[in-house]
Amino acid sequence: MERVKLDNKRILFNLLPAHVAQHFLMSNPRNMDLYYQSYSQVGVMFASIPNFNDFYIELDGNNMGVECLRLLNEIIADFDELLDKECYKDIEKIKTIGSTYMAAVGLVPTTGTKAKKSIVSHLSTLADFAIEMFDVLDEINYQSYNDFVLRVGINVGPVVAGVIGARRPQYDIWGNTVNVASRMDSTGVQGKIQVTEEVQRILKRCTYEFVCRGKVSVKGKGEMLTYFLEGKTNGNNSQPRSLNLERKMYSYGRTNIQTKLGTSCPSVSSVASFTVKAGLGALQASTTHTNQTLHYLPSVLAVKET
Repeated sequence: MERVKLDNKRILFNLLPAHVAQHFLMSNPRNMDLYYQSYSQVGVMFASIPNFNDFYIELDGNNMGVECLRLLNEIIADFDELLDKECYKDIEKIKTIGSTYMAAVGLVPTTGTKAKKSIVSHLSTLADFAIEMFDVLDEINYQSYNDFVLRVGINVGPVVAGVIGARRPQYDIWGNTVNVASRMDSTGVQGKIQVTEEVQRILKRCTYEFVCRGKVSVKGKGEMLTYFLEGKTNGNNSQPRSLNLERKMYSYGRTNIQTKLGTSCPSVSSVASFTVKAGLGALQASTTHTNQTLHYLPSVLAVKET
């Protein structure tokens, strides 16, 4: 019986954020009141792979699309693994929608003596995570001989978080902040991280590099001034690392990933990788190399929004 309780608890903590799971464990099981929490400053990120739909195809040779989904699962699982790093512990994965990865930072209530982190610290963590996602996808591309691209949008502002449903309950966030973050992704440019003016205003006091994109038409908001997050300097009067270089593919292992930001986070452990080509159904293990190298986000010309 104790084993069953432990398994149920583990599943609950895997479905819900730790503080939310703890709330339900401590509450009366007959109490079906809505759980919700309001936050004034939360960083929200949407990261999509816009060309995955072109990759997905259902043929007999790829088990009617199952091998395509197997590769998508590999990508999402590798993004999830990044969250195991200590430096990303404040980031909460919200959900995936198709090939879009949604995450947020700043959703842990401050109680007792727990110090409240600044929005600058939270947004810096989210920006670092977004850039490291490019490295992860780069490795997947190298190992699977594909050319998936990442497109990221980030916004900051107030949200309401809550749990919906009695069966298969889902933790989610709502609000205008979330909607605009989604628009930063959908109106963005492949290979770029598009952020709102407020995100740029907060992060410019750090050592992040931005390029003003100009005004973009955003549904429900009209014209919005947006920026591309291009990178980050290392400080100590060092030269900024430019992202305006052509992205190159090198052979490297997960244990030797060097992110554009040069963060102090340790690299995630090596995981199994697969080669999946749409329409061919080829599934084979890839070898992992250990060449250490530095990776850059791709340089993509901005497309004028109509």
